[in-house]
Amino acid sequence: MSPSVFYTFAVCLGMCLEQAEQRKQGNPLDHLPPHIEMLTYFGERADISPDNRQIAFMTKSFGDAMVIGLDTRDIRCLTCNVPGAAFLRVMHLVTGDYLLIGPDHFEDIQTSRSRDNELWFLGHERGSKPIKLGQKMSEGAAVSKKSLTIAFAQLPAQSGDLNPEASRLIVAGLDLTGDVPLLVNKRTVFESNDHHCIIEPQDFFDDDNQLTFTCYEPGGNASVMGIDLRTGAVTNYSNKSGTYNEVEGIFPGGTYSCVESDRQCEFLGGDAGSGNIDIWKLKLDGLGDTFTRLTFFNDYEGGKASNPVVSTDGRFMAFQSAKATDPAGVGYGILLYWFKK
Repeated sequence: MSPSVFYTFAVCLGMCLEQAEQRKQGNPLDHLPPHIEMLTYFGERADISPDNRQIAFMTKSFGDAMVIGLDTRDIRCLTCNVPGAAFLRVMHLVTGDYLLIGPDHFEDIQTSRSRDNELWFLGHERGSKPIKLGQKMSEGAAVSKKSLTIAFAQLPAQSGDLNPEASRLIVAGLDLTGDVPLLVNKRTVFESNDHHCIIEPQDFFDDDNQLTFTCYEPGGNASVMGIDLRTGAVTNYSNKSGTYNEVEGIFPGGTYSCVESDRQCEFLGGDAGSGNIDIWKLKLDGLGDTFTRLTFFNDYEGGKASNPVVSTDGRFMAFQSAKATDPAGVGYGILLYWFKK
């Protein structure tokens, strides 16, 4: 290679590398493609009803639960009759009722989000008050779209019988036949004995016979996992150590799932991990090589898209706009991503 050709090649390579490591300035919400629309300009942690007619969401972390009708776009508060409401999540039950997650009251971020985090039942009738289910748990829950089956995790902060670095995955039923809602038939289906896998469940699939969950790993990494509840067999679906892959909303049929991933950092640069993430689609075949990027919010400096859920008919996804520097779950509005409109 002649010196002039080598010089030209080196300059071009340097320019490409420099460009690859730079993110755009501006707000990704100002550059939405036609298939993405803004649903609300506040709120976080969306959950789509089983009939796909409404979306429940939180006003903020340690706040009130809301619901918006997709036909009318009317917003109704579900917990504004609770003084000092400090809930973290709201999820639809197949009955039309709701599962709430959060502390009895806000004490401080760490204590209220870990030690005091618990499950609540909220009836769908207007004016209903949340009812404690008497169950402490960690982070989020998986709620079946077909039955009154839920899954949740526990860490030592919620269950003193666990080893200091252990976590467990529990599946239970919700009995609504009596005067008071009850958790029944609780069983531990998987347990991790150390910090190499801190568990959080996400979605049931295959007629509630399988369940996706995230293993949070050392170094700020995470893997998409799944467990067959009939056999106990566990599969690593993302199958790429040293990266951040947090499983989120599942597609109908259970062949694919959304994933919050930092894979774009390989060409955009920046710190990998739970901050610089976007939404990807992963085929749940155990190979971990079929990732398709769905959102491009992290192409903008400080931007990210997170917390996606997919409708039961597969027509759309709801997710939130967020900032890379904020804690997990914090959002600034709910968006709709239309696969089929």
